[in-house]
Amino acid sequence: MREDVIGRANVEDTPELEAYYKELEQFEAGALWTVANKIEPWQPKSQSVPVLWRYKDLREHVLRSVDLVTPEKAGRRVIYLNNPGRRDVSAAVGWLYSGLQVMNPGEVASAHAHSASALRFIMEGSGAYTIVDGHKMTLGARDFVLTPNGTWHEHGVEASGSPCIWQDGLDIPFVNAIEANFYAVHPKIQQDDSGLPIDDMTKTWGNPGLRPATGKWSKGYSPMFKYEWEPTYESLNKYAKATDGSPFDGILMNYVNPVTGGHVMQTIGASMQMLRPGEKTKSHRHTGSFIYQVAKGSGYSIIDGKRFNWQERDIFCVPSWAWHEHGNDSNTEDACLFTFNDLPVIEGLGFYREEAYGDNAGHQAVAA
Repeated sequence: MREDVIGRANVEDTPELEAYYKELEQFEAGALWTVANKIEPWQPKSQSVPVLWRYKDLREHVLRSVDLVTPEKAGRRVIYLNNPGRRDVSAAVGWLYSGLQVMNPGEVASAHAHSASALRFIMEGSGAYTIVDGHKMTLGARDFVLTPNGTWHEHGVEASGSPCIWQDGLDIPFVNAIEANFYAVHPKIQQDDSGLPIDDMTKTWGNPGLRPATGKWSKGYSPMFKYEWEPTYESLNKYAKATDGSPFDGILMNYVNPVTGGHVMQTIGASMQMLRPGEKTKSHRHTGSFIYQVAKGSGYSIIDGKRFNWQERDIFCVPSWAWHEHGNDSNTEDACLFTFNDLPVIEGLGFYREEAYGDNAGHQAVAA
């Protein structure tokens, strides 16, 4: 192994060294210079690759699972998204998992809890609900709901509803990597009726600029378990009237914990961004892995020189330290992108770094 750069390993293999390495292996040890260039790169080298999962391609297969397995036998009827570079850990990008879950009217999944933090973003259907530690939330299209780590939660669709599909997002690969994952099924299979008003947490904590005078919350995740689409979209439009937005992300707003103003959960952050008609952002890159879902409209993203055209409900990923930029092809309609990420971990550990693309007026050259 050679690398002719000062400060990096540059040792030529010899028969004597090869024998030396073999001797070290007997003691479950090794010479650092044989792996230094791999484990200490000059910059992040993500094993993930950019991927676009088209909803029109997956939807039929997601619905087909309804006829093939029951929620009782499967636990959860989910089709997960598998990044070619992360198949060994079933990740969609980096250390983040994503899947499409489907439930029919009248179905209820068993209540469970796990160490992994989780979220849902509703794609289609009516009558869906989630219960988190006794708090029941009704869910509509484009709503964003949390099921934080360690909470008892279950999902269902009212008998009067329609088949529902939503995206699940979790940090399962990360929690497994640090060997801290636990999973438990509720002893009663379903949670008892708590008697709490439906959507009580959103009604209590979701009032802009206001906090309940007697409200106390000391947990590390947001008490506002559900973030509804309508007020989110309204906020984006209001913000757009007050700012030119980011040259790299357009109109970008983060979902936050109303108590702390920080990320919604300890290991997963989330945001919604709006690209105004005809808007094309400049390219940049940063540490942290991102999974996007198109909440509204259509457009494209250029990720490490490759163009991905997307439309509503499509999902795509941006690996850590990958150049990326976005564009809205429509001259009359805006486009909105929901994303979740691992920024709470990246920022909390002091690893966040960002860089703007310097050539071609901030835009990448697109591969043929």
